Amino acid sequence: MDLAYLRAHPEHLPTFLTHQRIRETPVAGGDICAASRLTLDDGHSVFAKTWPEAAGRPAPEGFFAAEAAGLRWLREAGTVAVPEVVVALPGLLALEWIEPGEPTPEVAERFGQELAGLHRAGASAFGAGWNGFIGALPADNTPDDGLWSGWFARARLVPYLRMSVDGGALTGAEAGLVEQVVERIGEFGGDEPPARIHGDLWPGNALWGADDRVWLVDPAAHGGHRETDLAQLALFGGAPHLDRILAAYAEQWPLADGWRERVPLHQLHLMLVHTALFGAAYRDAVARTARSALAGLGRATVDG
Repeated sequence: MDLAYLRAHPEHLPTFLTHQRIRETPVAGGDICAASRLTLDDGHSVFAKTWPEAAGRPAPEGFFAAEAAGLRWLREAGTVAVPEVVVALPGLLALEWIEPGEPTPEVAERFGQELAGLHRAGASAFGAGWNGFIGALPADNTPDDGLWSGWFARARLVPYLRMSVDGGALTGAEAGLVEQVVERIGEFGGDEPPARIHGDLWPGNALWGADDRVWLVDPAAHGGHRETDLAQLALFGGAPHLDRILAAYAEQWPLADGWRERVPLHQLHLMLVHTALFGAAYRDAVARTARSALAGLGRATVDG
């Protein structure tokens, strides 16, 4: 099987894998899926993701289809680098292989410029035209043409707060802090029309390639707020050369006043996703992020 055959007959890939007709090498692939590098007969490689058998249940319906739809939608903008979707099947996703490279300030600046271009491509509404996922959790992508702030509270904060409380990951104290953020969501400002965003852009989902570009992978793509992608890049130690990324972005498309104070607000979504997925280990991170968001409003009396 070569790349041309695979593109023409993607449905044959599982059979070739079952009969060990393709060289398969395990690689790092995140916390949810099993990942491997598939080396084809013509020397090309693809990156394959499958739902792990150890999960004890099948992949959620539409799981890989949602990722494929998001990748294609981001790629259509023709700005930032996004891998080609080669195979998208209910239990498997195969993408163009990205050869890893080293982070440099020059690549960071190019990425910042290209990310601004992606966001400028826009979206018809907040949400998307397909059922979404964030990690293994469903994400409500019901299109909404109202204000971003109300949509963000309803679709990106409240559902994961409920999951986290119901799962015992958050106590009443942490939940109360998040509820304050939700109640005051209209005070944060910064409402903008929907941008075309990655939606899960923590630094691990920005791959620095050998071609001197940053490639976006594992999206939870939707129409959202461009500040969300930028805020997520600062999580978990931050992307390399983040200051250069932000500066280059701002040269292409300046951010609205108060964006720095809104960073914790945008980060709160992923923190709640982590408590919903992984439990109480992220409880303190949720509390800190919610406090920081409220402090950005200038409120001095924050308890919990």
